[in-house]
Amino acid sequence: MHRIVFHMSSLLTSRKARAAALLAALFAATFGVAGCGGSSAESAKRGERKGSAGEGGPPRADAAAPVQVSTVRVASRPVPAYIEATGSLAATETSNVASQGSGQVVSTPVNVGAFVRQGAVIARLNERDARLRLQQARAGVSQAVAGVRQAEARLGLGPGGRFEASNIPEVRSAAAAYQSALAAQRLAETNERRYAELVETGDVARSVYDQYRTQAETARQQANVARQQMEAAVNQARQSNQAIQTAQAEVESARAAAAIAEKAVADTVVRAPYSGYVSDRPVAVGEYVTPSSVVATILLTNPLKLQLQVPELEAPRVRVGMPASASVDAYPDRKFAGRVTAVNPAVDPASRSFTVEVAIENPDNALRSGMFATARITQPGGGQSVYVPREAVVLDQNTNSSRVFTVKDGAAHLKVVQVGDEENGWVQILTGVAADEEVAVNNQQQLYEGARVQAQQAQVSGQ
Repeated sequence: MHRIVFHMSSLLTSRKARAAALLAALFAATFGVAGCGGSSAESAKRGERKGSAGEGGPPRADAAAPVQVSTVRVASRPVPAYIEATGSLAATETSNVASQGSGQVVSTPVNVGAFVRQGAVIARLNERDARLRLQQARAGVSQAVAGVRQAEARLGLGPGGRFEASNIPEVRSAAAAYQSALAAQRLAETNERRYAELVETGDVARSVYDQYRTQAETARQQANVARQQMEAAVNQARQSNQAIQTAQAEVESARAAAAIAEKAVADTVVRAPYSGYVSDRPVAVGEYVTPSSVVATILLTNPLKLQLQVPELEAPRVRVGMPASASVDAYPDRKFAGRVTAVNPAVDPASRSFTVEVAIENPDNALRSGMFATARITQPGGGQSVYVPREAVVLDQNTNSSRVFTVKDGAAHLKVVQVGDEENGWVQILTGVAADEEVAVNNQQQLYEGARVQAQQAQVSGQ
């Protein structure tokens, strides 16, 4: 009996212990979860207070400082219509320069690739023989001139070599004899008339009259002979003057020979016919050259000739004299002005295009013959387009697109644009922005859509 009671009491005791243990575990679990939850909520509240106080985490947008930017107004400009074509640059003239004389080369002061001005020395030939021939020709001129002066002095020519027969001694002597004979003739004729009257009045005998009549006829014959002698002297003087003129012609011939000799001396120096580049110089010092030998090849590079291939569709729109511009890869920021100088009237049946030649100005010799160029032939008319400074355009490397930031009401706005040509630091915008909008030209890396900005107007060259 006692064992049964004891067993019953032990059983009750173990059941109570298990129940107490189960209640304790349930209590611990319940209050533990509640404690953790309270800690998490409190932590969240602390984090919220910390965020509102500005400690840790990203700042709120309305608390960020505005970005300082400079802005420029989008410009509207007229855009001309044009025909675009490609071609190659070529020298306007290519000259194979040769010497006009023969001789040995003694110097070649220029090399291939050098730029020479018009009249610059390209080569020199030995001038010793030419100098000797020039001295000989000049001596011949002096001798011929001296012979003419001596003949003129002997004939008594007037100042400046003017022919005056009365200054020649032989002519003067014959003229004096003729004048004396005329005086004697007049005296004899006077006596003849007076004695003829006396004979009729019977004051003198006829024999006396016959004597004076004979003297008058003799005087007339002597005067006629003196006149003939004077004319012969004048003719002789004129013949002598012709000899002088022949001598003067010999002087001119000698002077021409001297001029040829002077030219031969000048021809020993080979000069550039125009300003350009030396593309070849096949001779060297010591070589003997002739007028058929090429001393150097010079290219005329200002202006250059641009030969374009234009589609036949544009044939009615291209005329000589139209303005044009060209660009090359070597100078991407430059435009070279030109003008259409020739239009080929024939169309190539294979390419269905025709050739147009444009003279391109090249004052600083930046362009070279053989360069590939893109040209635009300006057409009448055109339209308007907008331009922004080069600094305003940002290239997005990820999307390979061009973007600008416009500024309005203190905020930045991102615009994707399509760009066109660039000229004098300004880029043409085909789509994306409108005229008179303000675009940012600096600090674009700090901007984003809707960013607060503080703008200041900037001045850009070329505006």
